[in-house]
Amino acid sequence: MPVELKPAFCGVEMKVAVTTLAFCVAALLALGMVMLYSSMMTAPAGAHDLMLQLIWCGLGFALCVTATALDYQLLKKLAWPIFALALLLLAAVFVPFIGHASHGAHRWIGRGHFTVQPSEFAKVALVIMLAWYGDRHQRQMQTLKRGIFFPVAIIGGVLVSIFVEPDRGQTILLAAVSGAMLLIAGVQWKKIIPPVLLAAAALAFSLFHDSMRKGRILAWLHPDAHAGGAALQAHQAMIGLGSGGLTGLGLGNGLQKNGYLPEIQTDFIFANIGEELGLIATLLVVLAFVIIAICGIYIALRSRDTFGFLLAAGITFLISLQAAINIGVVTSALPNKGLPLPFISYGGSNLIAMLSCVGILFSIARHAPAREKISRPAEINDNPFAARAT
Repeated sequence: MPVELKPAFCGVEMKVAVTTLAFCVAALLALGMVMLYSSMMTAPAGAHDLMLQLIWCGLGFALCVTATALDYQLLKKLAWPIFALALLLLAAVFVPFIGHASHGAHRWIGRGHFTVQPSEFAKVALVIMLAWYGDRHQRQMQTLKRGIFFPVAIIGGVLVSIFVEPDRGQTILLAAVSGAMLLIAGVQWKKIIPPVLLAAAALAFSLFHDSMRKGRILAWLHPDAHAGGAALQAHQAMIGLGSGGLTGLGLGNGLQKNGYLPEIQTDFIFANIGEELGLIATLLVVLAFVIIAICGIYIALRSRDTFGFLLAAGITFLISLQAAINIGVVTSALPNKGLPLPFISYGGSNLIAMLSCVGILFSIARHAPAREKISRPAEINDNPFAARAT
């Protein structure tokens, strides 16, 4: 018997999860705008860049509301067109007069201040595509053909395009998210090990022959020896975090933003939070991302079908892992990878992509069935996620 779905959040627990998720995202957005104002207003184009961020935030909010209002099942029908468009945009970064290069990397399209980073949208497209694939072939995910060969081809199309930009950080992030999605879709972990080892070997070979990335790893391993070079950002970030103490130096009183810590408004905004607002604020930021992860997992487990489960889980992995990597880099737990902190760092492409992901999570939660209608008996030896299919 088909489940009757109401166009509202079913159950008190789901409403609490959605409300908590919305509150955490809104709090991070508000904190991000405040810290960007603090870190950018001393820059020559600070006011202009801050206004651009407000525009991106408004656009992202509009997309979040739109995604919430629509049925996420529409993404299942549009999975292939969305994925194909993402690949075209990734290729466009190398097209003259369309692509925009900076610091030796081809990661943007557009001109001047109005540039977008296609890899940010490709991340969402890949998660949608893998959710569609896992839903369509859920009973065949334990075979090599359907569980490894075809998904690796899909994942490889995106990862290779991002890798050659080059953008190692996004490549590693997407590889981890994709691997996690395949595992929860039913692929046996023993079959994932060979492609993972092969990809790791290829990455290690690339890093060994890339002087800049190799320098970053050496600087991470021996920070004191590279404090004035490749480890400059990490070194200054630790100074900022340490000087903030428990409650910080006060909003606007940070020193690292005055040229000591380059690009503090993007990848190292977490250091500015620690310096001006202190350890308590940084721990609250970490707590907010943990709560977002918990809410995302809860929404995934309560979803009405396999597609919604995989989609919500993939989005949750994407947001949480990116936040963990960024905080790990700023605290010197990881080598510098150049990933922004979701909802907080400066940058329109990532902000729009993350807010769109939140809207999709809300849509999955809005169409979740009531608790008593979620489960039904599954057949013996059936795929454990097949019980979610409608």
